[in-house]
Amino acid sequence: MLRNPIHKRMEKLTSWQHYTFMACLCERMYPNYQAFCHQTGFAEPQVYRRILDLIWETLVVKGAKVNFDSQLEKLEDIIPGAEQFDIYGVYPAIDACVALSEVLHSHLSGETLEHAIAVSEMSVRTVAMLEMTEANREMTDDELKALPLIENEFDVQWEIYRLLAECEERDIELIKGLRADLKEAATSNIGINLTQ
Repeated sequence: MLRNPIHKRMEKLTSWQHYTFMACLCERMYPNYQAFCHQTGFAEPQVYRRILDLIWETLVVKGAKVNFDSQLEKLEDIIPGAEQFDIYGVYPAIDACVALSEVLHSHLSGETLEHAIAVSEMSVRTVAMLEMTEANREMTDDELKALPLIENEFDVQWEIYRLLAECEERDIELIKGLRADLKEAATSNIGINLTQ
C-alpha cells in the first residue's frame, strides 16, 4: 500500500500529537460516514460525531474523563457490513469507523505511534480505493501518487503533521484551530461535503 513519507517522521512526535493527528484525519473521514447514513438510513451519524467530539475534548480539556471501552462498544454498533449494502459509499463509511476505532484502541492501549500510522494509511486507502473503483482497475503506487486526490491527501496529512511537529508542548489553541478548520472545510478525503 502507498507509503506516506511522514510515517518515519512520526516517531519523533509525542502522544498528544499522535492523538491530534488521528482526530484530524477522522474529522476528514466523518463526512463519508455521515453521507452514507443519510443515503441509507443505516445509523445515526451523531453517534460517530459524539465519539469524535469526546476524543477532541480529551485533547483540550485537562483531566477530561472518557470511558473508551464504552465508546468502542457504541462505535461497534454503528459499523455497517459491506455485504449488507450494494452502494460504494459503504466502503468509505467502514474506513471512517475503522479509523475511529484505531483512536479508541490507542487510548485503551496507550500505544499511539502504530495507531497514528494505521489511521494515516486508512485515510490514504479510502482515496486509493475510490480512484481504482472509478478507473475500474488496479493501479500501481506510482500511478496512484500522480492522482490529484492522492496528492491532496498526502499534502493535508503533511500539513497537519508539520503544524504539530512545530510545537514544543501541547498547544491547545492549535488543536482547537485544526478542529475548527476541518469542521469548517467540511469536506472529506474523497471530496464529500458535509451537509448539516
